[in-house]
Amino acid sequence: MEDSTQLAPPRMVQGDPRTLTLLDVNARFLPHEQFRQLVANVRRDGCLTSTPLVWNDTESGRLVVLSGNHRTLAAIEAGLTEIWWMQIDQPLARQRQIALQLSHNAIAGQDDPAILKELYDELESVEWRQYTGLDDKALDLLEKVDVSSLGEANLDFASVQFMFLPAELERAEAAFDAARSTAAADQRWIAGLEQYEPMLDALETSRAAYTIGNSATALGVILTVFERHLGELADGWYDPATAEAHRGGTAPLESVFGVREIPVETAAVVRAVIDRLVEDGSVPRAEPWRALDILAARGH
Repeated sequence: MEDSTQLAPPRMVQGDPRTLTLLDVNARFLPHEQFRQLVANVRRDGCLTSTPLVWNDTESGRLVVLSGNHRTLAAIEAGLTEIWWMQIDQPLARQRQIALQLSHNAIAGQDDPAILKELYDELESVEWRQYTGLDDKALDLLEKVDVSSLGEANLDFASVQFMFLPAELERAEAAFDAARSTAAADQRWIAGLEQYEPMLDALETSRAAYTIGNSATALGVILTVFERHLGELADGWYDPATAEAHRGGTAPLESVFGVREIPVETAAVVRAVIDRLVEDGSVPRAEPWRALDILAARGH
């Protein structure tokens, strides 16, 4: 790290936003409608309700807005002649300027949808609802939220991080992808303690079996065992008693064949049959996988 010195506390400064220099390259952008709403909010408030972060570049004499470029521009468009900002006066290397800018953009937290819906529903005025800046996409998500369910923000949980060697990473990602694909893509799962404890037990067992000290390597062993049982993932969509799917959506091919890959000779035969069925119109060109229905029916 080029500069690890602590920042001196920024000081609050009041001045004309037109004296500030906006970033030439800013990764954060606002769609036009959201920026117009921001301008309308600032004009209505008569001030900025959150302060930009400004760096005093004494060498060039510029006051550079590291964070809050859109708020500053909105203040100018709203006709404000004075705003408050936090100002850093100490020298900053270019690397640290960029790091500050990106960290302010990226580390913004997330809304808990259940709590967000609860708060939004308290707003009775159309004007105040518009003021929030929540768009149709967010509102559509709010309508789908079950407020009675537990929100993530109300749960105590811990993060577990695993690090893999480059050679192990590809296999690990493939295994996780296969496991995730058995569930709907828009679902999010939080592991409870009853799932966390067996995970630790599995890691300990694999460590003991192979005399492994590293947890990521032990997890690699677990993933290898998982790869051998890909076919059992069919339980996520297939009912062997009825020989029918017990849910809608799609299923990963790994859970059908039990393997990720098949010999190229076999793949060539299957592909040739599919191509023939597509060419003679038996199977829609956009849905070649429907050839499997025809092949399965012939097998019966």
